[in-house]
Amino acid sequence: MNPSADLATAAADLRVIPTMRNLEDSWRRCCTRLRAELGEDVFTSWFGRLALDTVEGGRAHFFVPTRFLKSWIESHYHERILTALEAEIGAVASISISVRSSTSAPAPQSGPTAAPSNNPKAIEGPRVGAIRASMHASAASRSGSRTDNGGREETVAGSPLDRRLSFASFLVGRSNQLAFSAAQRVAGNRGGEPPAFSPLYVHSAVGLGKTHLLQATAHAAAAQGRSVVYLTAERFMYGFVAALQSQTAIAFKEALRSVELLIFDDAQFLQGKAIQAEFGHALNALLDSGRQVVVAADRPPGDLESLEERVRSRLAGGLCVEMSALDEPLRVKILEARIAAARAQNPHFEISPAVLAFVAHSITSNGRDLEGAVNRLLAHSIEGAPPLTVEGAEIAIRDLIRAKEPKRVKIEEIQKLVASHYSVTRADILSSRRTATVVKPRQVAMYLAKALTLRSLPEIGRRFGGRDHTTVLHAVRKIEGLTSSDSALREELELLKRMLQEY
Repeated sequence: MNPSADLATAAADLRVIPTMRNLEDSWRRCCTRLRAELGEDVFTSWFGRLALDTVEGGRAHFFVPTRFLKSWIESHYHERILTALEAEIGAVASISISVRSSTSAPAPQSGPTAAPSNNPKAIEGPRVGAIRASMHASAASRSGSRTDNGGREETVAGSPLDRRLSFASFLVGRSNQLAFSAAQRVAGNRGGEPPAFSPLYVHSAVGLGKTHLLQATAHAAAAQGRSVVYLTAERFMYGFVAALQSQTAIAFKEALRSVELLIFDDAQFLQGKAIQAEFGHALNALLDSGRQVVVAADRPPGDLESLEERVRSRLAGGLCVEMSALDEPLRVKILEARIAAARAQNPHFEISPAVLAFVAHSITSNGRDLEGAVNRLLAHSIEGAPPLTVEGAEIAIRDLIRAKEPKRVKIEEIQKLVASHYSVTRADILSSRRTATVVKPRQVAMYLAKALTLRSLPEIGRRFGGRDHTTVLHAVRKIEGLTSSDSALREELELLKRMLQEY
């Protein structure tokens, strides 16, 4: 033992422990750094109630008011917080987050993290407020529920709407005709009438018009005086957490269940058991009471792996509509509309039919890329210069012209094709039968699911009749082993892969 060395170590430890005043100043700087990195909305949503308590022994201790907030921050922002602390405070190797109730937690710090605990509006971001999808005060007043002892009316804070996204500005083609008609029918239902189909579930890849269609539905329904709430998954999660923080969760639930039309966007982003459970309860309550629900996501209900089976089943029980890739005539219509809008601001902007046809043929991904192409063409069109040629347009939009991406293969498509190829049924493949005529097709289908999709082994097993992941792994290894010596099987697999990826 060396008392002098121990004393020196203790003194060094004391030097790296900041005073409370310095700690508060350092945490404010950390918050400023995090706000700049993540944006105002994200910072306000998830860090508004995160308070730094102490820094001891190289470990920073925080507290938050709810378990969900603790879990979310630990899962998504642990490293960012640690990096900010190391930059501003130093000597911080780890963090811990504890849950404290609003009655036991000390008052929030002033500065960038301040948020009065008795006012849930104070923690909302600048773009987030009590914005009703109807944008009409009359509709908003009917969609609330009385909550606290003061008689204040509580409403669900919906996500912001863009007035430009209406049915009139939505361009229709073969790929979205059914979804458009279904949305119009939903919006046209009068208050008190039973819904035509509920839920309406719309799914597509990004940039194909889901959000435009949902917001158009909200605008049209609100114009008839119906109480409407348009929510994104992110806004729903934030609203639920804010309600828990302000101890108004019951009012939040009642207000959500009282609306005539709930429109829910980006369902694939729902995370957290408590959040998903609340969404499922709200969905069931609305559907059981004959209310209209519209949900959108980037995949079919059965592919929302994070949601409970009963929620996926409830979503699949309505009308499910896919908005497929934009066909070329629709891409031409979108380009023409974007060019007309650009010409209103820049009268000299002219695009020849040949250039228009080239762009529509070359950019096949989504509407956002088409809009980006128009912006690039506008930037390359200089007043007084010769008209833009096809060669010039190719140079202007070359970063948007992508190699044709392989088709996203679905497990259901694999099962159907393999069943047809081997003269069995899809039900046979999903069954527990173990005859040779069924086992081989089942193993081939599992092998192809692993090779052609991004699904994990447990997910694939669940889609094959609830089998264990070890069964899938055995099937994959079995087929891989056979292909090394069976040339006929190799040819069969290549044929099946081409058919799945090309058709």
